[in-house]
Parts: sequence; structure tokens; C-alpha cells
Amino acid sequence: MNYTFQFNVVWREFPELLQGAWLTLQLGVAAFTAGALIGLVCAAIRSYGPWPLRAVVGVYVVFFTNTPTLIQIYFLYFGLPEFGIRWSNEACVLIGLILSSGAYLTLIMRAGFLSVRQTELEAAATLGMSVTQQVRYVIVPHIAKTIYPALANFFIVILVMGTSIGAIVGVDELTGQAINISTVNYRWLENFTVVAAMYVVLTFIASIGLALVGRWAFRVNAKIF
Repeated sequence: MNYTFQFNVVWREFPELLQGAWLTLQLGVAAFTAGALIGLVCAAIRSYGPWPLRAVVGVYVVFFTNTPTLIQIYFLYFGLPEFGIRWSNEACVLIGLILSSGAYLTLIMRAGFLSVRQTELEAAATLGMSVTQQVRYVIVPHIAKTIYPALANFFIVILVMGTSIGAIVGVDELTGQAINISTVNYRWLENFTVVAAMYVVLTFIASIGLALVGRWAFRVNAKIF
């Protein structure tokens, strides 16, 4: 193998890669936060809602967990314009990630709802709490401790694998920036070696942040990696 690495070429474009990493982090946080809210509401409906709403949530979860996120984003980016609806590529990627993560987080949080002991709910009902109050004051604190590791791992999945899909529709997140730079300087191996290291750093930062949030907000002894 006579290939000569030239990382100095990559360092000249490093500010652009940092901009892509920042966009990756923004997309990951926004998709996870909105998806978590959707997942919480849908899990509550699946657990305590009336039959018609449970059926609607069930269809949503089945559809988005059994189709690739890329196909969903393709429909938003290429399909909606056929109906006169045009969104930016960033908006299509973000909405696609939100809907997909919301479906998966519904399943994760549903498991948390099922882990709540019936005696706790009966005690809350005896105190006169409504279903909404039970979810807020009894169920959410309980499931936060139970499923926090799974939620943290899912955030890493969105951050690393989910956001990189945006490169396919022209979003200049970290992978997208690497592709743009590589098509100019043709140093694909060097660029993506650096990008792989940057993803590891992003994952490490996210893992530390999630561990600190878990210990501070939910008293979860979350591990880093």
C-alpha cells in the first residue's frame, strides 16, 4: 500500500467540520427532546387512554418502527412537494427524526409505565390525583429511574447514526460537511478518519452530560459509557 496520509489538508477545513459537529449536536438534542415528549404522551395514551386513541398510537408506532428513517425523510423531502408542501432539508430531517424517535421512545416509556406498581397508583388515586397528576408526580419520576439508561443509549443512537442520514439530503451536519470537503480535496480517508474521531468525542460529551443530568435531576446512578 503506497497511500500517503495528508492530514494537514483536513486541518485546514477543520472549522467547517466543527460547524457540522455543532449542527449534529443541535439536531440530536432537538430530535430527542421532542421525541421524548411525543413518547411520553403516546405511552400514557397506550397505558390509560380510550381504545380509539390507543389504536391511533398503535398504528403510529407500528408504522414508524417498521420503516427506515431514511424512507420517512425521503417522503418529507421529495414527496410533500408533490402536494404543494415544501420544507427545508434541515426541517425534513429534524421532523423525520422526531417522528421516528417518538415512536421508539413510546415503546421504551411504555415499558416504564408498566413497571409502576399498582399500589402506587392506588395510593395516588386515594389522594385525589387525576390521571395527569399521577403521570407527572408518580409515574414520570418512577420511569425516569427505571428506563433512564435506555433513554441515554437511544440519544447516542440518534446523535451518531440518526443525524448522519441528513447528509443524503444535503444537510451540512458532520457527515455532510465531510462529504462536501472530500469532494473538493479528494482526501476521503483522512476526512472520515477525523470525522470518526469527532463522533467519538461527541458521544463522550453526550454521555457525560446525560450522566450528570441523570444524577442531578432523577438521582440515577448513570454510567459514562
